Amino acid sequence: MDIDRADVLLLIGSNTTDAHPIIANRMKKAAKKGLKIVVIDPRKISMTKSSVKHLPLRVGSDIALMNGIMNVIIENEWHNQPFVEQNSAKFEQLKKHVASYPLDKVEQITGVDKKDIFEAAKLYALADRAMICYTLGITEHHCGVNNVFDIANMALLTGHIGRVGTGIMPLRGQNNVQGAGDMGCLPNQLPGGISLADSKYRNTLEQAWNVSLNPTIGKTQTGMLEKMEDGLMKALYIIGENPIVADVHKNHTTELFKKLDFLVVQDLFMTETAELADVVLPAKGWAEVEGTYTNTDRRVQRVRKAVSAQGIALDDWKILSDLATLMGYPMNYQSSEQIWNEVRQTAPHLYGGMSYERLEKEMSLQYPCPDETHPGTAIIHQELHLKGKKDRLAPFTPVDYTEPVELPDQNYPFTLTTGRRYEPYNTHTQTKYYPDTLKRKQFEETVDIHPDDAERLTIKNGEYVLVSSRRGEVKVKARITEEVQPNLVFMSFHWPEVPTNVLTINEFDPISGTAEYKACAVNVKKISS
Repeated sequence: MDIDRADVLLLIGSNTTDAHPIIANRMKKAAKKGLKIVVIDPRKISMTKSSVKHLPLRVGSDIALMNGIMNVIIENEWHNQPFVEQNSAKFEQLKKHVASYPLDKVEQITGVDKKDIFEAAKLYALADRAMICYTLGITEHHCGVNNVFDIANMALLTGHIGRVGTGIMPLRGQNNVQGAGDMGCLPNQLPGGISLADSKYRNTLEQAWNVSLNPTIGKTQTGMLEKMEDGLMKALYIIGENPIVADVHKNHTTELFKKLDFLVVQDLFMTETAELADVVLPAKGWAEVEGTYTNTDRRVQRVRKAVSAQGIALDDWKILSDLATLMGYPMNYQSSEQIWNEVRQTAPHLYGGMSYERLEKEMSLQYPCPDETHPGTAIIHQELHLKGKKDRLAPFTPVDYTEPVELPDQNYPFTLTTGRRYEPYNTHTQTKYYPDTLKRKQFEETVDIHPDDAERLTIKNGEYVLVSSRRGEVKVKARITEEVQPNLVFMSFHWPEVPTNVLTINEFDPISGTAEYKACAVNVKKISS
């Protein structure tokens, strides 16, 4: 893994130890061997113990910080000028844009000492090999896409991309998120990561499947909620998702689901969402099936059946095939391998060389892997370091800082940011069944609050408090900790008994449709005995 070969790692918006513990262990081991980690996070997360610097920015001020870093890099001529000239467009536009983010201004917006910002910029820019890892702390904002644009701007500015030990690594929220997207589970893409608007590729699939594909881009999850609210979407089919617990503004989401004429849920357990369904289709779990997973670095691995499924549970593909057949389109697949071979034939640019036999023998392969003789592609964008004129230049995309949609005020003086904790997985649907005899860090939800705030409110550790927002309220135990800043509180969404998402705001990134889970205004009150 390139983390082992990097000199510097910017870890931004990622509580890696709790949300991605396996990768976090790799980072910690690399840090012991010399990797310099800069943690950019509002909280003093566990990874700060392995870092050389922690930039505790205010929630939602990432763009201001990154623009300030790029301004420092350009002012000091630390950017990779030959790389920029050969591969990029709109550099002067970026230079002018970030010049409006001097360190005094950035310090005021972010709350981070300007000396620390300067040192972080120098570390990243002057490293021979540097990486950026990010996750939901970057994307779960109303400006999440712009946050990602700015990360790309930093990598392009320094040339830290397309070489061993460099690049941008988005750490995915769940296992096989990458694989699901690659298979076409996105409203604007076809299997193989090709745009739905690509008529040539779309026609290839139409011929293979003997169907006519609708070229109109579908709705994101948040777009579907809007259609449900307008009464234009009356039926919904959910596979392996628990939005009643996971989605923002829980009370509102629940009412929308209750308005549906027909709800189908396909899942392993009777989740809170499944309890509202008209039909529940029992599916098999990961250890009960055959197939492939694709992880965060495009690595495709075989999944093998380890145990037999309970009751009448079926493979997800089998349920979908049977339904399609009943609806008039026969899907007569006999195995996951047969489906995978169809994927290989229709998307050979990525998977052509990845047969089950080869995946068994070589354990894993990284796409693109177009044919059986191809070794797989460990590093993408290597062509950026080749001399000569480029067919396409990568444009810088200057973006501006915009503050969170809902800021603290007199009635709701705290900012709530949400995330994950170590033991529970996602909405706790699976992990809540673990026996209590297992050693755990946390058995229930808490609201993490700074000692200064707790003292001011006369709240003791372990006492119940009422956390409220403009949308709802929850009763929860207080956990007093310096992991959070003053005026900032943190909660996860794992325990349905404390439905944190009744608090979160119903605001979304206009491009991606991702909700602003990371910032809303709340009040915290001690519950009198």
